[in-house]
Amino acid sequence: MQKLMRGTMPPLEDDELFPSTPGKVKLERALPISRQLQRCFASTSTTFLWALFFIALTASYLSFQTFVDTGSRYFSASWGGIQWEKQVRNSAQFHRSGGMSVLVTGAAGFVGTHVSLALRKRGDGVVGIDNFNNYYDPSLKKARKTLLNGHGVFVVEGDVNDARILAKLFDIVAFSHVMHFAAQAGVRYAMENPHSYVHSNVAGLVNLLEACKSANPQPAFVWASSSSVYGLNDKVPFTESDRTDQPASLYAATKKAGEEITHTYNHIYGLSITGLRFFTVYGPWGRPDMAYFFFTRNILQGKPITIYRGKNRVELARDFTYIDDVVKGCLGALDTAEKSTGSGGKKRGPAPYRIYNLGNTQPETVPTLVRILEKYLKVKAKKNVVDMPGNGDVPFTHANITLARRELGYKPTTDLQTGLKKFVRWYLSYYGYNHGNPVN
Repeated sequence: MQKLMRGTMPPLEDDELFPSTPGKVKLERALPISRQLQRCFASTSTTFLWALFFIALTASYLSFQTFVDTGSRYFSASWGGIQWEKQVRNSAQFHRSGGMSVLVTGAAGFVGTHVSLALRKRGDGVVGIDNFNNYYDPSLKKARKTLLNGHGVFVVEGDVNDARILAKLFDIVAFSHVMHFAAQAGVRYAMENPHSYVHSNVAGLVNLLEACKSANPQPAFVWASSSSVYGLNDKVPFTESDRTDQPASLYAATKKAGEEITHTYNHIYGLSITGLRFFTVYGPWGRPDMAYFFFTRNILQGKPITIYRGKNRVELARDFTYIDDVVKGCLGALDTAEKSTGSGGKKRGPAPYRIYNLGNTQPETVPTLVRILEKYLKVKAKKNVVDMPGNGDVPFTHANITLARRELGYKPTTDLQTGLKKFVRWYLSYYGYNHGNPVN
């Protein structure tokens, strides 16, 4: 471009265009059209070349800006580097005989935090990953991360949809197990943002399974399904062999899709798979989008709570399961998971595929839940009782845990009274309501 510009003459004045001779006027009169064409041509050529120059300059600038932006993102990334890799390795080291190295996704989530702490407490290596999205207050997730850091668990800020970060983690650590909790939770939110469920619960799951099947050695894979997969099934209690092809919500449909997807990876690649169907898990450090949590908040703030009822004014019931019991079930699933049989994406033999219910087997109605909260909060709730809308909720859940009891040693021991008392004590302390006063 610069060479071309140097070869271009700038427009000339009239006395420079023609020689200074006695015949100047005569020539000027004889060739008026030619002179105008030359002027026009010179002006047009210059304008065109200047336009090319500016286009090239703009393209160069945008290219440079893209380079700068890319470099900036690279250098400001929240993961990578020698120190970061050292933190990952240290966190993954186990400190007991026969210990395991576990990658926990959704580690700053409710169940993920509790399971990570339990694993670390008994001497296993744990590396967490969480994207800290804003589905609910990220500050609660950050507080859980601080809690985990205090117990030697390093939580990487990243998304399971990012294949690069997963590849890096598996390159640094030969994980023996993956405990997959990362997902878009909640039934009703699917009506506002359905794509987030497909992105997290389907695409994210596949991305993680791809990393696991390509790893050498392949880890055993344990993941959180949901009691929601039973959908419109009205046979109680829910048993693992019951039909699950009638989901009542998009959330349930994505969890059911996850069960089919994991089965495929088990069949094709030899991944050892265990799915856990959770039944309404509650407790300290819980999720603010769940009824027991926002009921507590609204009752304390003097705001009304909405209690749904089913057809014919039937009270909704849930198999509320305390977090400590669920953690025991998760550890039991990890401890009994057999090794995957594939290597580097190639299956060498059949691998186990298991699904278990993790519930409490004692369904309680929502009004009962509210009465217990009123008791421990010492505040009367303002209630609005309305018919349940068609938002994907089901009228009841009830778990049959015979299989988990027999094969995982799973035995829930916390009733709703005891569990909610512990939750209220944590809530009042965390949000500064009781100023250290105990819950009676």
